[in-house]
Amino acid sequence: MGPVYAAALRLWLDLCAADPYRGGCRTVRSPDFTSLPFIRLAWLKKHRSGNAAVFFITHRTHIGSVKPASAYSLHRTTPLPPHDTTDSQLATLLHQIRACTACAQSLPLGPRPVLHASPRARLLIASQAPGTKVHETGVSFNDASGDRLRAWLGMDRDLFYDTEKVAIVPMGLCYPGVLPQGGDRPPRPECAPLWRQRILDHLPNIRLTLLVGSYAQNHILGKGKVFERVEQFARYLPTYFPLPHPSWRTGMWERRTPAFGEIIIPALRREVARALQD
Repeated sequence: MGPVYAAALRLWLDLCAADPYRGGCRTVRSPDFTSLPFIRLAWLKKHRSGNAAVFFITHRTHIGSVKPASAYSLHRTTPLPPHDTTDSQLATLLHQIRACTACAQSLPLGPRPVLHASPRARLLIASQAPGTKVHETGVSFNDASGDRLRAWLGMDRDLFYDTEKVAIVPMGLCYPGVLPQGGDRPPRPECAPLWRQRILDHLPNIRLTLLVGSYAQNHILGKGKVFERVEQFARYLPTYFPLPHPSWRTGMWERRTPAFGEIIIPALRREVARALQD
């Protein structure tokens, strides 16, 4: 291990001791990096937010307790303070997104990316794509599906749209149109690979991500069955909470699944409250 990498790793461990990531580097117990064999730093990216320096480290190790960076890189146990540079960088990115025309020819109403984000947001709602009403108003979940989702969360509109606490980033940022047999088309496949990670890089304080519907769940967790994941939500905590898409079609499943109202919804509200608490 070279001196630069050794120094970087020592600093990383110091940061872990001062502010451990949920489920991540708090499992590294030794303050002496020389006692951690087989570590190979593949890349090191320094990201500044506020006065805290956060290092994202991809590594290969034989130590089972050290998790890959993806397990904790977006989750902190305490929020970072406001920082003008981060706000400015996110504003620049949002300006670029709103000027995007990557799939304009495939969008029946033209491009109008809709998302809500702040570097200080603690809850992330990963949804599907805007519908027609959202496209018209430029406000995410400004429709019956949003009313149902807010009812599940026990959250009023003021809190739901407070970007200092809640970020809403769908898998597809623009309205994709409707299928011949009815229902909205899937999110455009160009969108998430082009923008999603770049957005997440500017949301360092996210504590909990709600995976709303099959497209968000399949993108992040891999292929699977939505309702099975919802019923087994505890497997994905504390990082993710899978939810069905809050459309009218979900109502029948809700009525057939009393555990949704009796167990899952109370757990959802507890996890959301925990993520949003100061």
